[in-house]
Amino acid sequence: MDDQEYVVEFDFLGKDSIRYYNKIPVEKRVFKNLQLFLENKQPEDDLFDRLNTSILNKHLQELMDGLTAKVFRTYNASITLQQQLKELSCSDDSIPAKILSYNRANRAVAILCNHQRAPPKTFEKSMQNLQTKIDEKQNQLSAARKQLKAAKADHKASHDDKSKKAVEVKRKAVQRIEEQLMKLQVQATDREENKQIALGTSKLNYLDPRISVAWCKKWGVPIEKIYNKTQREKFAWAIDMAEKDYEF
Repeated sequence: MDDQEYVVEFDFLGKDSIRYYNKIPVEKRVFKNLQLFLENKQPEDDLFDRLNTSILNKHLQELMDGLTAKVFRTYNASITLQQQLKELSCSDDSIPAKILSYNRANRAVAILCNHQRAPPKTFEKSMQNLQTKIDEKQNQLSAARKQLKAAKADHKASHDDKSKKAVEVKRKAVQRIEEQLMKLQVQATDREENKQIALGTSKLNYLDPRISVAWCKKWGVPIEKIYNKTQREKFAWAIDMAEKDYEF
């Protein structure tokens, strides 16, 4: 499959009965072992019937002191967030655009950890309300641009200070509405992309908070945009410890 000789297809119900589906290329030995484990078993039988968490963790401890299945998962999640933030962050982006990049990086982690959810029942309604706000803001922007154009024409005709100030006021109004519109559009994109992904689980339980804190400090994003008050209290140690150059 896709020029790979040995590919394993995973399709099962994981935690909270969330389906996990993936196709992963593996080494020949892994492929052959899985074929061996499947022999003389029914679909409902455990594939790894001789393995449990205690045995696995004991083996992992022999490889590295303190290593467990949870630590392994946490490492994978954290290193993925670090890599994604490096790829997606841009200094020229606005704060809302940077937060969108952060959420996209976090979503890559949530997908890795299979943190899926059913779309909220109110999703369609909330998206409709958001789209209405976007449409209204676009109409405001159109009107503001017309007013700016008229103010420029008035200043061109009179060349006085009053008309000059009027142009500046109208220009700032256009800029403000453009920023508000972009914020709403980013919010809509963010909601749509994350309707079936639970971002909170990975952010609170599987990610080293120092990565997020350092990212906020490096890119000038207020930490309260990433962590609420309760979360900031929980991760106060990371907020104090991590500087903008911290890397996981």
